[in-house]
Amino acid sequence: MGIISVEQADHLYWLGRYTERVYTTLRFYTKSYDAMIDEKIDSYRKFCASIDIPNIYASREDFLRRYPFDAANPDSIISNLNRAYDNAIVLRESIGSEALSYIQLAIYDMNKASVSRAPLMELQYLMDHILAFWGIADDQIDSEQIRNIIKAGKRIERIDLYARLGVTHRELLREVHRMVPRVERSGLAYDKSRLEQVKALAENPDLDYYEIVSSVEAIL
Repeated sequence: MGIISVEQADHLYWLGRYTERVYTTLRFYTKSYDAMIDEKIDSYRKFCASIDIPNIYASREDFLRRYPFDAANPDSIISNLNRAYDNAIVLRESIGSEALSYIQLAIYDMNKASVSRAPLMELQYLMDHILAFWGIADDQIDSEQIRNIIKAGKRIERIDLYARLGVTHRELLREVHRMVPRVERSGLAYDKSRLEQVKALAENPDLDYYEIVSSVEAIL
């Protein structure tokens, strides 16, 4: 790992995963928000099952409120954002204060959205600040290995979530092609056979989403 300790690499990897988890789950949440309010069926149940979280919600209204904002729920978006921050704060020297500030701004956005009657605007700002974090990290972090570890975590998490949510073959294959070189260049210990298996599964037009999830989780 060179000058990057195992502990530091772990924080970098999970920073990548948690920021991606917040971004992607929030993107699907905001995309479905209005539809869920008007729908006759409770599609939030399917959403919970697809990303493998317990359905602890009493109704769709309860889901729309608690899933993003309930800090006592370990599966909520805010809980994952707090985990991203916990990893970022110990990496201040590695990622820089400016990159950290965008995670802090995302926390501010989430807290503001939680007390808003119309939270989607603040949640959009949150997603913008996650994107800004990735951009500034790419621009300001000199160490290629640090950047690659963060991006390896980000890409692995995205493929995991995309497979669970059943995105199109084109979308999934695009993300797998982005993930493979990041993992290979990260300096992390990884299972090459699992990496090749994920690539082969994604290139198969008849996607086996369950196998893709199982394989991507076993890469590292």
